[in-house]
Order: sequence, then C-alpha cells, then structure tokens
Amino acid sequence: MFQILYLIIFAILAFIAVSNLVRNIMMVASDSHRSPMPAQRSIVPHPELLDSSGKVVNEPLMVMRSASVEDIRDRLDALYKSSPGGSIREEED
Repeated sequence: MFQILYLIIFAILAFIAVSNLVRNIMMVASDSHRSPMPAQRSIVPHPELLDSSGKVVNEPLMVMRSASVEDIRDRLDALYKSSPGGSIREEED
C-alpha cells in the first residue's frame, strides 16, 4: 500500500518539477525576445584592484610558487608534531 502511495506522490512531484522547468524556460525565452540587452555602461573596477592614485593595478594579483611533494610533506609533519596531540600519536606508533 505504501509503495503505491509513494509512486503517486513521486509522480505528482515529478510532474510539478517538469512543469515548472518548462514554464521557466518559456519565460526566459520570451524575456530575451522582448527586451534587448541594455547598453554597455562604464564598468567600475573593485576598489582592491586600484592603486593609491585610483588607477587599475597592472600586475599579477596572486603569485604561486611551486614546491616539491617532500617539502610539503615535511611542513605538514612539522605542523602535526607541533599540534597539541601530535606527540601522543607518535608514541603509540
């Protein structure tokens, strides 16, 4: 009995979801035909991208350096050993 009830509820929810999807697609399509794209306005950059004089910074904003796997593993081991429970685990091993 519960299986039939479950299938009926699932079918109703699936029908509602598909009908909403179709309705939203039709609304987006009609909106795109009605109103053309607005004219391009001047784009103001984020304040963090400006220097002290107000000009756009023209240098890399993020610099990444490569490191070897061993170097990263050594750093993680050192961080783990300096943590509050790091030395207890070593004694058990």
